[in-house]
Amino acid sequence: MALRSYFLSTATEPQLTTPDEVHETIRGLKVSKTPVANGIPNRTLKQLPKRTVSPLAPIFNAVLATHHFPQTWKHALMISIFKPGKDPALPYSYRPISLLDTIGKLFEKSLLARILHVVNERGLLRDEQIGFRPRNSTSLQLVCLIERRTRNFGEKRLTGLVFLDVAKAFDNVWIDGLLYKRTLLNFPPYIVHTISSYLSDRTFEASFQTSTSSRRDMRFGLAQAGLISPVLFRLYVNEILPPSHHFEFALYADDTAIIATSRMPMLLFSFLEVQLNSLQRWLSEWRIALIFSKSTAISFARDGRLFIHARPGLSMRN
Repeated sequence: MALRSYFLSTATEPQLTTPDEVHETIRGLKVSKTPVANGIPNRTLKQLPKRTVSPLAPIFNAVLATHHFPQTWKHALMISIFKPGKDPALPYSYRPISLLDTIGKLFEKSLLARILHVVNERGLLRDEQIGFRPRNSTSLQLVCLIERRTRNFGEKRLTGLVFLDVAKAFDNVWIDGLLYKRTLLNFPPYIVHTISSYLSDRTFEASFQTSTSSRRDMRFGLAQAGLISPVLFRLYVNEILPPSHHFEFALYADDTAIIATSRMPMLLFSFLEVQLNSLQRWLSEWRIALIFSKSTAISFARDGRLFIHARPGLSMRN
């Protein structure tokens, strides 16, 4: 069902949820998701008649009007999934999975629709960012990279790429900095305040086999498995350095690639060096850390020449 009728303006008044919107959101749920807290499986929600789930609409509207995200929706159960072939005695052999309240995630879908409406209407996301956008994928970003490299081959230019790995991207987001950016982007106040409530006072408990930890506070970062977390992170890093004549960015969520072009190897390395230094300053300002041991630099030359450029944690290879 189209949602455009619910967003006729970006006024300060909340754009309210309707029973039809709630019903359509439930129809789109995946039945494989594990229920938490309320114990209601998605399969059960999808089988309920519209009149049964319609009362959720005024509840969601109360959240939008009061800007209060209920505490029970902000609690996560962390479970650990064993990675095949790993040593079961080591903590890093398990993948943590965050399970959130089913009804809370339903509301997140409504909130996400309102956030994306503002983002798309105002064109807030830069074109280089492909992650979590309709009809875009990692394959499309890869095709774009190949097209750039092929174009440079035809113009007898070298192509240098640096692939950067962000350290625990969602876990380390500076919440105050994120809210500051939402205000600068002139989001409707009800969205800013609701997001603020969503991000504050979150709790979790960890479950492993038959044991469960005590409840702990989540002091920073975005909610893992939160439906609005990906778009919030994209907006948080959206002001990353602008492209220029000699280099550009390829972005997919928290994955970042710097692309530089030049006819001369030393100039290519110089462009990348300058950009990396500028990028590190920007990342430091917004409290984002890189894992240089997992970052890679590659150069492409049509005649197969190998260019090596020394940098801590990075190496240039073709």
